[in-house]
Amino acid sequence: MKLIAAYLLLSLANENPSAEDITKLLSTVGIEAESDRLDKLMSELQGKDINTLISEGQEKLASVPSGGAAAAAPAAGGAAAAGGEAAKEEEKKEEEKEESDDDMGFGLFD
Repeated sequence: MKLIAAYLLLSLANENPSAEDITKLLSTVGIEAESDRLDKLMSELQGKDINTLISEGQEKLASVPSGGAAAAAPAAGGAAAAGGEAAKEEEKKEEEKEESDDDMGFGLFD
């Protein structure tokens, strides 16, 4: 991630930053660039436009399911059945919380 972040930062000023540019930038903050990873990154990005790669990546990422909708459906179906139990547990937690405040002898806003 450090190498990619350095590449993106340098690409704002220079369309095609070199491996030496990345190494210099990272060395200014005390990070030593791993040469094998840097070589791999440079070979993957050689001759490619970073803005095109980012837009292609966003399209691919948009097609990945996030799981939020699938998890909500079973929870909504089971919520009606477990609604009474959940309410009772919440009441118990509230009572325990109030008791724990009373034990200390003072409240936050007293």
